[in-house]
Amino acid sequence: MAFVEFFFDLSSPWTRIAFHNIQPVIAETGAEIVWRPFLVGGVFNAVNDSVYAGRKNPDSPKLSHANKWLSEWAELAGVGMKFPSRYHPVKSVHAMRFCCVLEHDQPVLLRFASTAFDAYFADQRNLDDPEELIDIANQCGLDGKGIAEEATGQAIKDRLRENTQEAIDRGAFGSPTIFVNRTNLYFGNDQLPLVRQALLRG
Repeated sequence: MAFVEFFFDLSSPWTRIAFHNIQPVIAETGAEIVWRPFLVGGVFNAVNDSVYAGRKNPDSPKLSHANKWLSEWAELAGVGMKFPSRYHPVKSVHAMRFCCVLEHDQPVLLRFASTAFDAYFADQRNLDDPEELIDIANQCGLDGKGIAEEATGQAIKDRLRENTQEAIDRGAFGSPTIFVNRTNLYFGNDQLPLVRQALLRG
């Protein structure tokens, strides 16, 4: 069976779309997928700090077109995208620690991440606010306060750092980073046709 690892950060709009769009690909191909929370800011700091320079000019033609394309991709996928909100770019450390608490239970992580993506990109809620994250977890039928307490522990902090460093060591430079059968790296929503092709090849 083909194997997919999906490294993601909840603060990334393109990841929000790819997270949605890869799921029917997985269903079609019968591949196994593992959702891997990491901190994209840590990746940028380590290997791709040019991203920050690109944000300094909000009137650049590239950014203007990218936002238009983002809106069109979201419409095509059928997902809410009110972007950017007043919280963007949001600090996602708290949110990704919540995800790391849930990483051992992949169906629960999928449910929480889906709800959190909607909360940030469709409802413009602040994912840097632990109280918002607790409420989102509660919406998923989880113990939000319990997750918040565990998320402050050293083991979860270490887990997020380890996931991020693993992605960097394996060649990641942004979110989402997708690995097929552990070695084939793909990046972003627009490369999902290549992911599908790789999975169909086995």
